[in-house]
Amino acid sequence: MEGLGRAAPAEDAVSYRFFAAAAAGPGGEALLRRCAEAIVVRLAPLLSAYIWQRQPFRLRYVPARGETPAHIGGTTLFGDNVEDEWFIVYLVREITREFPGLVARVDDNDGEFLLIEAADFLPKWLNPENSDNRVFFYKGELHIIPLSETEEEECDPWAASPTISQVLTLLSSHSEEFLAAEPIRTAVYKRISGYPEKIQASFHRAHCYLPAGIVAVLRQRPSLVAPAVQAFYLRDPVDLRACRSFQTFPPDERVMTAVTFTKCLYAQLVQQKFVPDRRSGYTLPLPSHPQYKAYELGMKLAHGFEILCSKCSKASPDSKRSVLSGPLWERFLSSLKEKHYFKGEMEGSAKYLELLHMAEDYFQQSVTKPESSVEVNPGDEILALLQTTTVDLKELEREAACLPPEDDDSWLEITPDDLDQMLKEARNESPPSASEEERKYDLDAVAESMKAFVSKVSTHEGAEMPWSSDESHVTFDVDSFTKALDKILGADSEELDSDDLDEEQEFDFSDEDDEDFDAENQREDEKVSPNELIGSLKSYMNEMDRELAHTNVGKSFTTQKKGASSGDATASQNAGPDSGAEDPELTPVDVDMNLVANLLESYSAQSGLAGPTSNILQSMGVYLPENADRVGSAKGARE
Repeated sequence: MEGLGRAAPAEDAVSYRFFAAAAAGPGGEALLRRCAEAIVVRLAPLLSAYIWQRQPFRLRYVPARGETPAHIGGTTLFGDNVEDEWFIVYLVREITREFPGLVARVDDNDGEFLLIEAADFLPKWLNPENSDNRVFFYKGELHIIPLSETEEEECDPWAASPTISQVLTLLSSHSEEFLAAEPIRTAVYKRISGYPEKIQASFHRAHCYLPAGIVAVLRQRPSLVAPAVQAFYLRDPVDLRACRSFQTFPPDERVMTAVTFTKCLYAQLVQQKFVPDRRSGYTLPLPSHPQYKAYELGMKLAHGFEILCSKCSKASPDSKRSVLSGPLWERFLSSLKEKHYFKGEMEGSAKYLELLHMAEDYFQQSVTKPESSVEVNPGDEILALLQTTTVDLKELEREAACLPPEDDDSWLEITPDDLDQMLKEARNESPPSASEEERKYDLDAVAESMKAFVSKVSTHEGAEMPWSSDESHVTFDVDSFTKALDKILGADSEELDSDDLDEEQEFDFSDEDDEDFDAENQREDEKVSPNELIGSLKSYMNEMDRELAHTNVGKSFTTQKKGASSGDATASQNAGPDSGAEDPELTPVDVDMNLVANLLESYSAQSGLAGPTSNILQSMGVYLPENADRVGSAKGARE
């Protein structure tokens, strides 16, 4: 299998590959490289200002290897920010839409994670063992390669996955036959909906009291805030040694500035509890100070930048500049001008230079030729920028006097109601109205839902939830069932019904104390008439009733009301076990009422927290309102 020969992606990393739908022939490499260059230009306005958590989206040419054809692709570590992974899924879909000659596949260390998002709607045959090389984007749509006719007839859950070459042939000729079902596509597309507008919503702008050198560096490379936050977030005692003296960014010249984070980076920085070393010179005002948060954020961010610079390799900054001086960069810059990337700004203006710096940063991270790609250590780049950037402290102080307001960070605090709403949105559910709440809080509905759940098919992989009542009906093949019974029971199976058979097996096998029980004695036992077996069963049941009559087990169950007066019903329910033993017609147990009462009692014991009862009921679409006396309501429903 092709997937077995390929190294699994690293944890918290997403891999993406783009293949030519049709056979590229001898010029396939040049074609794929041109596609990669065109993609870089096409995505420049979108990605030049994007702040990645760990690594950016970048494409490289990969020659053919084994059963995997030549392609362009890459791997991106997204770390703690899973939104980076879904943003890449959006990019992959858009690339296949804009370049219809490309077929794309995206996966991570969990495998086909797109299928996980649509797990509720997948066909029965699709499982993690046979899903490799079956999920692709083509012409902007999600496609799933089904089992072959032979594999489908055999219902083989371990069917071999197709090769990439086979998939490309199928999609290039009959792609409409492999379009994923609408519910699957809807579930995946919903997860990536909102882009590219969603990018701005993922940013958080906050005031920070920073050294002037860091402010100048962030003006040139706003994306450097990500490695600085990561360096501080993942610091160790060795890293903090460099923060005792602060040789690169001393605290003497600090100014207030506005820094753009992603929400993930901001949360990582603000939630860290950290007290600076007294030798560092960084001090904080009292927590009651109106700008305490800005001082604290600036102190933490400065520590991150200092840690990065302490790890620099002291490499020449000219290695980075060589990437921006070749013909590839010239073509890239020319394409940006043709696409109006600079928005009509005059060359040399402040806005033009800001856009140019972002384009340089983006190109440096996303160049397509590995031989010209030089991985630059963030610390090296920071030091290189400090050497070429003039820091005007007075100008920075004037700008600090008129900073735009920072964003509200109340999104960091999530109330229980907010969490419930997020979970409902994740399950694609709208909040119920008051009438719907009353309708859903119905004891009969709770009992019926639980019965439906118990009657569902369950295997070692789990149980099926009764999501709706509109499911397809179960088909029953009488002939196949009869043949299977005959095969198990033998030719004389007609003498007994299924219940008698179970009883016979149970009691016959319970009497087998001798392992050398011979075949002749076994045949004699099989000749016992059904009436004798039924009589034996009744004697067992009577014996059990007599033993249980001396216990309090009967008091733990609610019994059905008799058709007589309410006084008779009450007397029947409160009757002791001894009186029940003498009454040949015991009042039947009210199964539904006992079920509901026990569920509500368990739900009440959860005290509003998540638990097995609430999880099961919500999975079946049954919601119980907040009530301090749910068990009492169940008792009241009996009356």
